[in-house]
Amino acid sequence: MAGGEHGSLGSVRHLTSVDGLSDAELHHLVQRSAWYAGPGAAGVRPLEGCVVGSFFRTTSTRTRSAFATAALRLGAGHVAYGPHDLQLNTGESMEDTARVLGSMLDALVVRTAADPAELRALLAQNRMAVINAMTADEHPTQAIADLSTIELHFGKIAGLRVLYIGEGNNTASALALALSRYANVEFCLATPPGYGLDSSFLERARTQAAQRGAQVDEVHDVTEAMEDADVVYTTRWQTTGTSKADPDWRTSFLPFQVNDALMHRNPRAVFMHDLPAHRGEEVTPEILDGVSSIAFRQAEQKMHSAKAVLEWCVRGRPA
Repeated sequence: MAGGEHGSLGSVRHLTSVDGLSDAELHHLVQRSAWYAGPGAAGVRPLEGCVVGSFFRTTSTRTRSAFATAALRLGAGHVAYGPHDLQLNTGESMEDTARVLGSMLDALVVRTAADPAELRALLAQNRMAVINAMTADEHPTQAIADLSTIELHFGKIAGLRVLYIGEGNNTASALALALSRYANVEFCLATPPGYGLDSSFLERARTQAAQRGAQVDEVHDVTEAMEDADVVYTTRWQTTGTSKADPDWRTSFLPFQVNDALMHRNPRAVFMHDLPAHRGEEVTPEILDGVSSIAFRQAEQKMHSAKAVLEWCVRGRPA
């Protein structure tokens, strides 16, 4: 049992990568996230008696707030740890830290620094659910929030055409792994040369897509990008906690701005952004704040998807 004497009821479940979810589990989390955004979820408190911790080594507005408020709204207690709060700073190992926290918490939401090995070290214990709130290579809970936003807007995900434009970062990795699990989806990543998706993620997404009649493409010339998409998605060019070796990198990114010209090629598309946004860089203010944008609805949806993730990790699939 997860947590033993804690509040958990089912076997411990971690969410560290979209790859770790079956199709049924991914679809459940997306649909449950959408359900939590509706009126039927008011007052539902499946985590009464549980305690959720959050440990963020880097800055966060949406993800940190989403999981903290989700835990509280679902009836759990919440303990927050900042980058300097744990004895990791004095030399204690992550494995020992995990063993201690696992004896007290039902779940730990973790945003590590650059090294995904920190997250893996937390899995050495088997009493506390571990949730990846972003590593350098993947942001799985962002993808669940994104897909549930798409589900709420279109009433489906299968068969949609999605254009991601910008850096092939951790958000793009998670999106590729998630969208490729839906039938007949067309997903095009338009990235500057040298800033594409990591080859291992691209290969895995393409393999999954081929099994489901879906398609994942990557192009490095914006004129070759998908047109007439249902969704145009971007992220800020300077991913949280990273830097670029080329001092002139902005020149490479300028053609990949989401602006009126790009949206004119995708006239029926909604615009999505994982935020924070730098208006005038990756997207113009007119698009981010315009009628086609659902970016701030997408941000709010992170709280509802956090509820679904916490419920699934701590309590298991609801009846």
